Amino acid sequence: MRFFEFKPIKHIKPLTPPQARIHNIKANIDHSKRALKAEKDLQQRQAEVERQRKQRLGR
Repeated sequence: MRFFEFKPIKHIKPLTPPQARIHNIKANIDHSKRALKAEKDLQQRQAEVERQRKQRLGR
C-alpha cells in the first residue's frame, strides 16, 4: 500500500446530552422489540407443546 492510500483516523466525539438521550431511547426501542418478539415466540412454543400434550392424552 502506498502512503497516500492511508486515511487518517477520524476521532469520535462524545455525544451531547440531547444526542445521548435520543441514542438511548432508540437503543431501548430496539431492545424492547427484541424482548417482545422473544416473549411471543416463547408463548407460541409453549402453546404448541400444550396442544401436542392434549392431543396425545386424547387418543
